[in-house]
Amino acid sequence: MTDSIEVQAAGGVVVREADGEVQLLLVHRPRYDDWSFPKGKLDAGESFEQAALREVLEETALSCRRADELPASIYRDAGGRLKIVRYWLMEALAGDVESRAADEEVDTARWISLEDAHKLLTYPPDRELAGTAVEIFVAGGS
Repeated sequence: MTDSIEVQAAGGVVVREADGEVQLLLVHRPRYDDWSFPKGKLDAGESFEQAALREVLEETALSCRRADELPASIYRDAGGRLKIVRYWLMEALAGDVESRAADEEVDTARWISLEDAHKLLTYPPDRELAGTAVEIFVAGGS
């Protein structure tokens, strides 16, 4: 890649087993009216790993454990800047999505099946990422 990365971000694909099915946690961002995974830009001096955990906590009220790193998304953002988002498979350790108050960044967080996630996720790369995360989760990824 000849262009240099201008925006660095990180996030998590939080997965659980509930009611006999694998579920993923999606967030709705009212500013973009989109459904995606919790993610955000790195703060100064923050690693990708730290940012991923922080962003998931801020957007979902869940403290998580990072597991396997998932494929990154690299694309041009709305401002034309080259952006990388690194993702990790995550397991919730504490917290409650329903306790999180809606704000201007994320107004809803929802646990959803993979089939429904494929219908609801706004961006095609996120649908592929969801499938990869579930495969790793089911296979017992660390």
